[in-house]
Amino acid sequence: MHELAVCQALMDQVENVAREQSAAHVVSIHLGIGPLSGVEPGLLSQAFPIASAGSLAADAELVITSLPVVVHCRECDCQSEVQPTRLLCSHCGAWQTTLVSGDEMLLERVEVICEKSTPAQARGVLHS
Repeated sequence: MHELAVCQALMDQVENVAREQSAAHVVSIHLGIGPLSGVEPGLLSQAFPIASAGSLAADAELVITSLPVVVHCRECDCQSEVQPTRLLCSHCGAWQTTLVSGDEMLLERVEVICEKSTPAQARGVLHS
């Protein structure tokens, strides 16, 4: 399962963030996943308990948000949100588009409890 390897890489990054913040444990992990990222959110959620076992994030909540697919049109110079299976410009209908977003997996936020009981937040990016 590809998502288990992705989740293990995510946990490495989360553990690094937690160590930098002197965290006692991780409360939640917030991800943004585009439909063209190659990562299946449901499978990632299933892999999370396995990848996080024994870590500071073992009891953390995994929150996944779907990111939109956005293209830039080379004909009319507009950006538009489109369906993952139809990368045509929403303004003029041209097929000469460049993908702006929708193929990423972003670590948007990690919420931790620090050793001194002070809530902290950290942000990072994980590209798939």
